[in-house]
Amino acid sequence: MKIFLDSANLAEIREAASWGAIDGVTTNPSLVAKEQREFFPLLKEICEVVHGPVSMETTSRGADGMVMEGRVFAKLHSNIVVKCPLTKEGLKATRQLTQEKIRVNVTLCFSASQALLAAKAGAYFISPFVGRLDDISSDGMGLIRDIKTIYANYAFTTQILVASIRHPLHVVEAARIGADIATMPFSVLEALVKHPLTDIGLDRFLKDWENLPDAAKAWHARATGLAGAPAPEPEPKRSSRAAAASQAGRSAAGRGRRSGG
Repeated sequence: MKIFLDSANLAEIREAASWGAIDGVTTNPSLVAKEQREFFPLLKEICEVVHGPVSMETTSRGADGMVMEGRVFAKLHSNIVVKCPLTKEGLKATRQLTQEKIRVNVTLCFSASQALLAAKAGAYFISPFVGRLDDISSDGMGLIRDIKTIYANYAFTTQILVASIRHPLHVVEAARIGADIATMPFSVLEALVKHPLTDIGLDRFLKDWENLPDAAKAWHARATGLAGAPAPEPEPKRSSRAAAASQAGRSAAGRGRRSGG
């Protein structure tokens, strides 16, 4: 399963990318507004950091406006995927943009019937919002199972992008179900890394290491350049002729010992 970061914060995106942990980014007008940055330069910078899809949402309510915005976004960078809402106008825009070979992420999906229509309109991604469904006592991950079944039944190529993820269990369950992608805020991505037993185990190992005699840790100082310790000199290489002569000498000595014994 691919992992996307749901953020427009360049510091978060760069940090996550440095782990090798993310395959793309999703943004929306709210996330972009938090950054208080000029819009297009920010979007281009994100695309240059991430070697994968970067979703940006349109802000028009009508299909014509969504299509015009989508065309502008698509020209900014080849990584751009245009986000359209799951409304009648959004489906019209999705169909038109898809016909123009522009990838569309249909967002704000809350039902399997909506997901079916998005796939028929040609959506590249469908974004079901599991956390918001959980908030109203509905089964968010149950929706992912339903969409997965429907898409498999009819061989739709639309990728399931699980959105509105609130905690690591959402991520694990999405992977179990077989969703294509999970997008999450940086706080959830960090939580995926953490486990108390990992921290306890690491502390114990390092304390045991510190109890070793200094002589036993000398190699570490040389390897890391600590305390100005010189690195060990490499063993000089012998020529092939010298190595052959040495081997011949050892063989002759062995024969002498056997004949004398």
